[in-house]
Amino acid sequence: MIDRRKLILLSILFLFLSNLVIWQIIFYLNGDNSLEVTFFDVGQGDAIFIETPYKNQILIDGGPNSMILEKLAKEMPFWDKTIDLIILTHPEADHMTGLLSVLESYNVKRILWTGVVRNTSQYEKWKEMIEKENAEIIIAHSSQEIKIGKVSLDILYPFESLQGEEIKDSNDTSIVSRLSFGNNSFLFTGDITKVSENKIMSKEDGNFGSDVLKVGHHGSKTSTSKEFLENILPDIAVISCDKDNYYGHPHEIVLKNLEEFGIKILRTDQDGDIKIISSGEDFMVKTEL
Repeated sequence: MIDRRKLILLSILFLFLSNLVIWQIIFYLNGDNSLEVTFFDVGQGDAIFIETPYKNQILIDGGPNSMILEKLAKEMPFWDKTIDLIILTHPEADHMTGLLSVLESYNVKRILWTGVVRNTSQYEKWKEMIEKENAEIIIAHSSQEIKIGKVSLDILYPFESLQGEEIKDSNDTSIVSRLSFGNNSFLFTGDITKVSENKIMSKEDGNFGSDVLKVGHHGSKTSTSKEFLENILPDIAVISCDKDNYYGHPHEIVLKNLEEFGIKILRTDQDGDIKIISSGEDFMVKTEL
């Protein structure tokens, strides 16, 4: 027979835990009217998590492995297994592999990607899984806009649909998008090189300046020209790369270009997860390390 005092203590504990969960749910639903953009430290790859003030969730790329699931678990409540939109900038392993794990573990409402064809086993797995997901599939091209209240995500590149095109090196097919919330903006560049940077500059004519730049191709010397930086003039540049990558990312030329413009450099290999919280008027940065 259970001791009366133990029964009372168990009842109090149960009520305390129930109350804690209720307050967590209320806090989650109320939110704090801020936009959060988190650049996950996933090694040599990209994974960017966006949560709007309205608690919509967008994931741009998933990194090179299943580490993304651990990262998402820290950002999303345990009961939330739905992601509103995932974006695959281009079908290379260091951007796509983690998204396969996401598709296995979460219900994804919409998928935005280019539709380019790659001859790899991971690509075939990606195609198979997105067909089974029953999500709305959107093929990216410029002039598209995703609007969520006061938050908008504009697709700047590629300029036209690439669906069905077989491309050996898909870096320069990367989706480039600009996220804006009030007076704050973020430019996400995938792995584009200077070739695509020049195309975007010629079309946008300097109309894509942003407070935060996700540096192209992990800081490779093939990206982030001085002319491109001059058009964007960001306050912060985020480089996603691994501590021990054998590519030499980020390249000293890129770092020098960023320093020349007085841009604050944040790196996942040195700073861990990088969270930027925007009120729409200004923003603050939180790093893991």
